[in-house]
Formats: sequence, C-alpha cells, structure tokens
Amino acid sequence: MRADQRVSVVIPTYNRAGVVCRAIDSVLAQTYRNTEVVVVDDGSTDDTQTRLSAYRDRIRILTQENSGPAAARNRGIALAQGEIIAFLDSDDYWLPTKLARQVDLLEKAGKAIPCCICDCTVVYRNGRRTSAFQIADTMPNCSTGLWLNPAEVLSTRFVLFNQAVAIRREVLEKIGYFDEALRLFCEDHELALRLSLEGPWAIIRDQLVVYQDASPDSLGQKALTEEVLLREHLLHMRRQILRLVENNPRHSGLRRLARKEFQRASRELVAARLSERSFPGASTLSKLLHMMEHVRRALFRRSPLYPRMAVRGLS
Repeated sequence: MRADQRVSVVIPTYNRAGVVCRAIDSVLAQTYRNTEVVVVDDGSTDDTQTRLSAYRDRIRILTQENSGPAAARNRGIALAQGEIIAFLDSDDYWLPTKLARQVDLLEKAGKAIPCCICDCTVVYRNGRRTSAFQIADTMPNCSTGLWLNPAEVLSTRFVLFNQAVAIRREVLEKIGYFDEALRLFCEDHELALRLSLEGPWAIIRDQLVVYQDASPDSLGQKALTEEVLLREHLLHMRRQILRLVENNPRHSGLRRLARKEFQRASRELVAARLSERSFPGASTLSKLLHMMEHVRRALFRRSPLYPRMAVRGLS
C-alpha cells in the first residue's frame, strides 16, 4: 500500500449535532493515517458548530447556506487535497480498516480502476440488521476482486454508494461531481451510474460501513413520505443517464437497459402522482399501477435479461 496517497473524506452534515462526532471519530480512528477530514455544515441551526469546533485543527470545517447534500459534497470535493476522495454521511460510521483496505486494493488493481466499493451493514429502526450487497443483489462471489460489469448491474438496481466508495480524484474531475439538481434524492445513484461507465470497479465483500436507517430524517424515511419528489428525482436521473449512453457508441450495449429503466421511472412517477389526486378511484388506480410495476420487476429479476454480477478474484 502506498501510504503517500492522501485520502480526503468529505462529510456533509445538517442538524445532526448528536451524531456527527461519531462519524468524524470513525474517520480519525482509521488505521490508514494519511487522511484529511472535510466537514461541510450545510446551514445547521442546532449546535453542530460547537461540536465541530472542539476538533480544532484535526478537521477542516466549511459552512454554507442550506443547499442540499449534493452541493455540500461538491464544495468539499473542490477544496479537498487528496488523490482519493471518500464520503461519509454524518449519521453513519466506518470500521477502522475501511480506508486501508480500499487504498490497498486500488493499488493492487491498478490506475485504470476508478474506485473501490465495500459492503455496508444496514441498521433499521427496529434494530434489524442486513447487508447492503444483499439488499441490492450485488453480493460478489469472492472476498476481494474486480467487479467487471458495474454499469450493467447498476442500471437495474442501486447499492449504497456514498458511505462505501473511495474514488480516484482524477476520475471525479473527468466525469464531474454530484448533480446538484438532485437536491434530496438519487444524487448518489446518479454519480455511481456515471462512474460505472468508466469501467470495472474494485470490490470488497466485507461490511466496513455501518449505515443507519434509524433516524427519523434519514433519506430512507423521507422517501416513504415524499414519494412524488423521489420519483421526480429518479426520472431526472434516468433521463440524464439515457442521454449519456445514447450519445456514446462505447455504451451502445447499455441502451436497452437505460431505456427500460427510464420508461419504468416514468410509469412509477405517474402512479405516485395519482396517489395524491382527489378524484374518485385515483388511489385505487395508483395502487394497481404500483402492483403492476412490482410484478414487472419480479418477472424481470427472474428473466435471462436481468444482469448478474461478473467478478474476478483479486488477492
């Protein structure tokens, strides 16, 4: 492992004074020591600034008016100095060897590999735990390796990305940062899809991140109450990705999947909007459309067209 590769960790936060220190401490406790921590306070109105000031020069603190997590991360990336960029949400935390293992695997994989992703432990409000790779059906068949077809797989499902990825800075500069039009949802999925177009990823099967879906303001909980906004963001994301693959001959093999997912996002938005309409039968029709999409998805997952992971072991 090259210990001279600096890793910049960008942590956006908004009104999470009670948990942000746990996230920061998990970065400072990493066994890989050549790191900088950039915390972007996205307009917090609680005592976040007081908590952050206790770290003095151990972290860099940036403040801005509330602009959403994509804008906060982008500001952190722009000011970060590392060759590798990693992200951590302020209500989650890392296990101590997360960065060391990712930097080591990126070194072994070679400069052509744009990023490294690991699995996450997902903790729900009722205390139940599971794996992000299991949820997304992205469990590799080896402990460490090269994920050869991330674009095909991520075109059809989402795996927890921000907390789990380490990205080469030069690749981020090439493909662009987070899409700030996606203010609340999907900015991580959209960046993951663009990054997947750059080729194979390094992947670690172990759960090196703890993702908390327990807080009332977590995105998982917000998605349950703001479905129309979620579906609007998903459609925007699918439209952007479809444009990318249609305009680049190198990605011609992804066009069918991109069109299929764009059409699905369009139908799901129609169903979500119907659920908020007041005319007779709107709610019933919305539920029927949701059920039809659920059946479509289930049939697709069982068909030969459903992309399966291709992973080559890398010791």
